[in-house]
Amino acid sequence: MTTFALKEWDTQCQAVTTGKTALLVRKGGIMETHEGFEVEHRAFLLYPTFLHQNPAELRPEFTPLLRDDPDPGQIILPALAEVVAVHKVESLEQALALEPYQALTAGAIERRFHYRGRPWVHALLLRVRPLTTSLRLPETPQMLGCVSWVPLGELDVQAGPPVLGDEELGRLRTEVEGALGV
Repeated sequence: MTTFALKEWDTQCQAVTTGKTALLVRKGGIMETHEGFEVEHRAFLLYPTFLHQNPAELRPEFTPLLRDDPDPGQIILPALAEVVAVHKVESLEQALALEPYQALTAGAIERRFHYRGRPWVHALLLRVRPLTTSLRLPETPQMLGCVSWVPLGELDVQAGPPVLGDEELGRLRTEVEGALGV
């Protein structure tokens, strides 16, 4: 079975891998299909990217996670993520209500919401399990570009326990769904 990875800012990958949050607000990259980002996979590896990572779009408590690429030309995949819940958020007010539950500023959420004149974002609640050994792969030309999903071929990965337990993840899910009014 082909393994896929989701590209996300390194800082956000660190935030979900360390349990500081379990929520990502996604829009998609400039090379996405006409319809934009879709949650194509329910389990995937996290692919930390440093491209376009913008410190001004991170909430202050997440800026200490900023770092330079530790190994240019390589990708270090830290964790397996499983989608617990996904919501297509088509109200800016609801999207902005997600700010306290993830790493982006309200301004970044609003910018993503309006990106390409398509007013919506996806909110992904994830169960994240760090890999027992980080997976290091050479970054190939096929992996480059502003896309969300990267096929990695057949990989054997071993993940440890989730960084957030069921109770804490359930509490976060309740709070996020309350903020969204669902």
